[in-house]
Amino acid sequence: MGKPSPDMMNFQADRIERVLASHRVPVRVHGGAILPRWIRFLLTPAMGAKVSAVRSLSEELALALGAPDVRVARDGESITVEVPRDDAEPVLLSNLLRAAPNCPPVTASLGLTDDGRPLLLRLPSPDVAHVLIAGATGSGKTELMRSLVVSLARRNRQSKLQFALIDPKRRGFLPLGGLPHLLADIAADPAAALHLLERLLVEMERRDREQVSSPRIVIVIDELLDLLATGGKPVELALTRLAQRGREAGLHVVAGAQKPAATVLGPMLKANFPVRLIGRVGSAEDARVAAGLPGTNAERLLGRGDFLLVAAGHTVRFQAAWIPAAEWPGLLAGLS
Repeated sequence: MGKPSPDMMNFQADRIERVLASHRVPVRVHGGAILPRWIRFLLTPAMGAKVSAVRSLSEELALALGAPDVRVARDGESITVEVPRDDAEPVLLSNLLRAAPNCPPVTASLGLTDDGRPLLLRLPSPDVAHVLIAGATGSGKTELMRSLVVSLARRNRQSKLQFALIDPKRRGFLPLGGLPHLLADIAADPAAALHLLERLLVEMERRDREQVSSPRIVIVIDELLDLLATGGKPVELALTRLAQRGREAGLHVVAGAQKPAATVLGPMLKANFPVRLIGRVGSAEDARVAAGLPGTNAERLLGRGDFLLVAAGHTVRFQAAWIPAAEWPGLLAGLS
């Protein structure tokens, strides 16, 4: 199926106006855009019409448009109504890499924002350092982590950037086993993970003494809660030290969590993970723990790469980058 046609968009725009007018919320649809995951309509409200009134009618709009959900938000002097596409287009990492070939060092491509801009994340930035990626099964969390790693590897030689990968479930990082940037084999059991983390602590302390921070080392954990449950206190203490002191030494932690738990992650997350990438989670409480603030509605995300970036109290919605199976060989070829 191709992109939505102008006739279909006009039909949906008329439906939006009629539904809102029937509830005495007069608006005019004055524009629209087709995004990879959404169709966005821009509404001009009549004098006195409130965003909250349109938002309260989101279920009625979804029913009229035959959609599972719609999003309503304010955009300057307009109101946006966004309808999910039934032919959503994936955001391919290969396209993002071609579109931004000259990024700063240690900068990852995350995906496309809602308005179609590439979303980049520079790990050495003072306001980044460490990253939590949260999302339930089907959210696209592991795929986003893979794309983050590959985008960094494509843009940085191993003399400048290295990875330490921990994969307790033994399947999330299998395609990454051949990266030349790996410090060691992928750690897939508690003993191997603890050994790798202790090695990184020794390296961090050496760098502290010698005041060096290169090459950058990115420690990527596919399922943080599994690792903490099986590795116990020694793993927790090692990770906490790396999160607290690693940035100055050029060490960055990227940790994935399927179900964020305040009792386990609360103190560690609040203090040491200023950037959160959140896919669909199971509940509003999971969303609050993952984001570190209420009201993100991450439990209502669509899954399959529909994500929020949360940093410094602000949120950006984006469609995460994805690597189809056919493109793995080309992306991994020629890395050095």
